[in-house]
Amino acid sequence: MITVTPGMRRLCASVLGMEAIVVGLITPVAINTQGVEPPVAVTVGLGLAVLCVLVIGLLKRPFAYIAGSVVQVLAICAGLLVPTMFFLGAIFAALWITAIFVAHRVEGVTSR
Repeated sequence: MITVTPGMRRLCASVLGMEAIVVGLITPVAINTQGVEPPVAVTVGLGLAVLCVLVIGLLKRPFAYIAGSVVQVLAICAGLLVPTMFFLGAIFAALWITAIFVAHRVEGVTSR
């Protein structure tokens, strides 16, 4: 079970906030450079951005970290529309994992 700490919430919210901006901006890129139909691009790009924001609001609850991990997988899958998202999604997934582990380590050390 995940113990939610204030530091972990802050770090993970930062990762998801930046990710929301990036995945929202894949919408025009998918339409203009990849030839993706606008309804598909809007659903994927803005849908992922909204999902990131929703998960930020739920970060006080442990299940939100599982939902955030699902968002990371979906961001990588967005590479099917915009190939650069394979790389950017992997970076955000690494930042997500790092945020969780660093917060546990730092707050574990400071609580001793």
